[in-house]
Amino acid sequence: MTDKVVEKVAVQTEESRNQGRRAFLKGSAAVAGGVLFTQAASAREIQFNPTKAVAPYAGREEITDVLQDQAARKALGWGVRQYPYGMPSPFEKEVQRRTLEWLTPDSMASITMTPLQSLHGMITPNGLHFERYHGGGININPDEHRLVIHGLVERPLIFTMDDLKRFPSESKVLFAECPANGAMEWKGVQLNSVQWTHGMMSCVEWTGVKLSTLLKEAGIKPEGTWLIPEGADASGMARSVPVELGMDDCMIAYAQNGEALRPEQGYPIRLVVPGCEANMWVKHLRRIQVTNVPLQHREETSKYTELMPDGTVQNMSWYMEANSVITYPSPDFKMQGPGRYVAKGIAWSGRGKVDHVDITFDGGRNWTEAKLTSAVLPKAWTRFELEFDWDGSELLMMSRTTDETGYVQPGMPQMRSIEGTNNVYHRTAMVTWKIHAHNSEFGGMIENVQY
Repeated sequence: MTDKVVEKVAVQTEESRNQGRRAFLKGSAAVAGGVLFTQAASAREIQFNPTKAVAPYAGREEITDVLQDQAARKALGWGVRQYPYGMPSPFEKEVQRRTLEWLTPDSMASITMTPLQSLHGMITPNGLHFERYHGGGININPDEHRLVIHGLVERPLIFTMDDLKRFPSESKVLFAECPANGAMEWKGVQLNSVQWTHGMMSCVEWTGVKLSTLLKEAGIKPEGTWLIPEGADASGMARSVPVELGMDDCMIAYAQNGEALRPEQGYPIRLVVPGCEANMWVKHLRRIQVTNVPLQHREETSKYTELMPDGTVQNMSWYMEANSVITYPSPDFKMQGPGRYVAKGIAWSGRGKVDHVDITFDGGRNWTEAKLTSAVLPKAWTRFELEFDWDGSELLMMSRTTDETGYVQPGMPQMRSIEGTNNVYHRTAMVTWKIHAHNSEFGGMIENVQY
């Protein structure tokens, strides 16, 4: 067999994961301040290259000689219950949550990131959902766990897990995003991977009981205007949530993607606050106190607040604004030569549904609307794609989403002009992937730059 099937798929390299490409980031000081854009790439006709085409049938009725029998055709496989709980193929072992060891002083108050570049569709597998700990992971016996609702209520209540599951349930596909997602990029380019720039988020189907159902059971007094959810782990995690938000679309979740919550996601129950920063989604939820003032907890004063250029602090921002990222082609991959490709990515908004996504290949001079390829749900990931022909010249790719409120994802200079560079939260600006020209020193490599 002389003709080979050449697929235009890219392979994530160990080099890109380990950020060892120091030479690749040569001149990063200039890159951090902005990019001098070169001639825009045009959609030129691509010359047919038979070595990169699927081998033709050549008029024959059948082609079987090219299908060589591999080892799997020559022996029986394993039997049922070899793996009582299904696991990924060993050939997918590189698709895993990862962390940057230098990011935090220890692993008990740290984060792992979801490999967005390796995912498909809207749903994040439970084993790849990003982790964020403030006091380390814990295991809680569900038979002993209780949820208390007290404070400014008519009837203080205590619920067991069995009690909660007796209430009517609801299921929603929702993204959960740490407000520090992309925090390392405020001052300039830091890392070359979608996992590092956007991996502090995931999107799953959550199942549980509506928080409003439980609050109605307890009966909130007229003066009760704030909810203080508290977790059962060593961090004593707590946040302030307005009653009107709690009565809207919040949920007490006990399942994700059809199975019980994972311990790292708050087993046995967690608060779900759709569209809002994931720090509000208190894990291992043990009580909700109804008060008439916000708590001003450390997680909403010294942390999870935005330091503005004038020295003031913006707190209780809550909602994650519209955002998007191209996951392929991206710095985790390398282009396989000129030809036809499909730009793929995800868009989301904490304010509701994604309305549309535009893509540029020339650093923002020209934009083309992408096709939305998944269900378009409020406060959930929406998949988009756009086919393009690469002629081998340099490209500067960006995606820009607009949500149903009309909010348009900003550029990084626009965000910096308002919020400066001392902030680490709510960075929702567009990112730029530079595809190096095919005949250049870094031919086909893809670099994270800023514009």
